[in-house]
Amino acid sequence: MEAIAKAEPVSQGGAFQRFDSLLGQAVEAIAAALVLAEIILLGWATTARYALHSPLVWSDEVATILFVWLSMLGSVVALRRGQHMRLTAFVRKFSPTWQERANALAMMIVSVLLLAMVLPAWQHVEERIISVTPVLQISEAWREAAMLVGIVLMLITAVDKMIRSSKPAHMVASIVLLALMFGVLQLAMPWFDEIGNYSLLIFFLGIVLFAIVLGVPIAFAFVLATAAYLNFASWVPISIVPGRMSEGMSPIILLAVPMFVFLGAVIEMAGLAQAMIAFLVSLIGHLRGGLQYVLLAAVYLVSGISGAKAADMAAVAPALFPEMKKRGNRESDLVSLLSASAVMSETIPPSIVLITVGSVTGVSIAALFTAGLLPAFVGLLALCVVVFIQTRNEDMSHARKVGNGLKLKLFLVAIPGLGLPIVIRTAVVEGVATATEVATIGIIYSLIVGVLFYRRMEWRKLYPMLVDAASLSGSILLVVGAATAMGWALTQSGFSQYLVELMQGVPGGRISFLLISALSFIVLGSVLEGVPAIVLFGPLLFPIAKLLGIDEVHYAIVAVFAMGFGLFSPPFGVGFYLACAIGRVSPDDVIGKVWPHLLALFAALLLIIFIPWISVGFL
Repeated sequence: MEAIAKAEPVSQGGAFQRFDSLLGQAVEAIAAALVLAEIILLGWATTARYALHSPLVWSDEVATILFVWLSMLGSVVALRRGQHMRLTAFVRKFSPTWQERANALAMMIVSVLLLAMVLPAWQHVEERIISVTPVLQISEAWREAAMLVGIVLMLITAVDKMIRSSKPAHMVASIVLLALMFGVLQLAMPWFDEIGNYSLLIFFLGIVLFAIVLGVPIAFAFVLATAAYLNFASWVPISIVPGRMSEGMSPIILLAVPMFVFLGAVIEMAGLAQAMIAFLVSLIGHLRGGLQYVLLAAVYLVSGISGAKAADMAAVAPALFPEMKKRGNRESDLVSLLSASAVMSETIPPSIVLITVGSVTGVSIAALFTAGLLPAFVGLLALCVVVFIQTRNEDMSHARKVGNGLKLKLFLVAIPGLGLPIVIRTAVVEGVATATEVATIGIIYSLIVGVLFYRRMEWRKLYPMLVDAASLSGSILLVVGAATAMGWALTQSGFSQYLVELMQGVPGGRISFLLISALSFIVLGSVLEGVPAIVLFGPLLFPIAKLLGIDEVHYAIVAVFAMGFGLFSPPFGVGFYLACAIGRVSPDDVIGKVWPHLLALFAALLLIIFIPWISVGFL
């Protein structure tokens, strides 16, 4: 994930800059408070239902209202910080001058789009004023107003960033270019009627690719294409877009995203991840390739806690890379393995992508959590084979064997950390908490362990962690909302029915469909990342898989594993560049080393496709 334009220090002079700074601080504070409020509310609701047998009938409704506000304010924070998902592979190849022009055009597109969405968002709020919520009996406008407020605040932020980072000449050129494009689309409206659904290629392929290649964040590219299609090639008013976005961001299950993002930060601060890694190093660190095996095992375990790949890699790499370099391992090989380990662990609960799959397709979250462990283990074994081959000549002169006494001590220290994945999975499977609430249990558990056992709690970091959780969650959830609106437009156009007929006509039955789906999700994962890809295409493809007799859990695991493969595959996979950034190595040095690992993971993906038991055997 790259920034549109890095936020610059606010100068002391200038009323607008001071206003923008105060506004940013206020939004961050409110977003952090909303994350904390959700943690308290979910913890209270779980305790009341399970321990006191007195469920809070209003808790889900309040949580949903707060969640929509958290999503939109988090999106504002993410835009201020340049943390929205976007593709920069093409823009980086431009000359510095053309990079400035591309960034100015991208920010102008974002600003104009947000300005165009203000009135539709206001109309959407007006339509919901007379509707009331089922339990609290308050106007639904209280929830839907979050969309309007978020759009206005993002508009202010986008304009400010554009003014501060772009030259006036570039801004004028961007306005002229957008005006010309608007005029061309306006004149082409009769032609769009004549070509029918072929116009989808222009809007949902051409415009989306143009925006993404230019560096426009994925969420805004989706909204741009949807709004343009509705305005120029259909009779549906674009006021429907804010409503569909809100609908996509409202499912209570998606509240697990900010909860698990915050949980990942807590376990790193509390020392749980470091304790587990130290114990694993004591067991096999002295063996040839031992630290590589530790890295794979550590990512496997940490993934079962944080649910976020960035958190997994950031927790593991600093603890292992220094010692691995002493043994003669090249940084490029280490980052290659780190990137591949993130692919392997994509299906390990509580994966945010698994949660998203359950939200948009209706597949049981508990079933997905149970099914995801063995496929990830198959990927781990495949990578272990590569490690065994690559480390036959590893220098072991710096390695030392740890005594049994120290091993036992490190094991005892690691027990609280090792117990967290068990606590999380047991709470969901046994019905103690929902997939949304279980993150709160993990947070409380980690805070207690950090205070009582590891004594590493740095309370001053909690506020920045809350803001970071809101920002990352906002960037993810805005994509979910935008992809929901885009998927709705595709469905209304009749594209979904055409896709069903096309996929059903593929020769070879279920296996062919699974192979084509896997290849499709690899491509989608490399371009769009897992969350937007599954939100956009999951509702279209999962019903087809069901019609062909494919188990929905098996299909979900294949899709998620394939998207992870694409996400961490060069040259487009954003996750690959994220791994390089965490390992502080140039992608040019790593790109030639990653292919053996990807080949092993592709073999694992084929095993998962051809042997459904790997996914559904323990259900």
